[in-house]
Amino acid sequence: MIQVKVEKDHAKYQKVTILGHAMYDDYGKDIVCAAASSIVITTVNGILALDKGSLSYMVSKKGMTIDIKNEDSTTQLLVGNMVSLLKELEQNYPTNIEVK
Repeated sequence: MIQVKVEKDHAKYQKVTILGHAMYDDYGKDIVCAAASSIVITTVNGILALDKGSLSYMVSKKGMTIDIKNEDSTTQLLVGNMVSLLKELEQNYPTNIEVK
């Protein structure tokens, strides 16, 4: 199962951690992992294209951690959209992804 942990401080996103594998299908064929990866990577790339200093991220074999450094409205809106999309994915595949 993919586990997404969202950390907020005073309604501002601070950190998002994505760990695990959806186990919907084999590696390379898993549509839930592909969807989650697309959502996260597109969001991170979009935010960095607007402001390279607005966030940092670390990728490991276990997953990805995103540290939001900028509390501007655009960054917060895009991160909020990413979280909403991940929650929608969770509604469709509740045994494969969990957003906290």
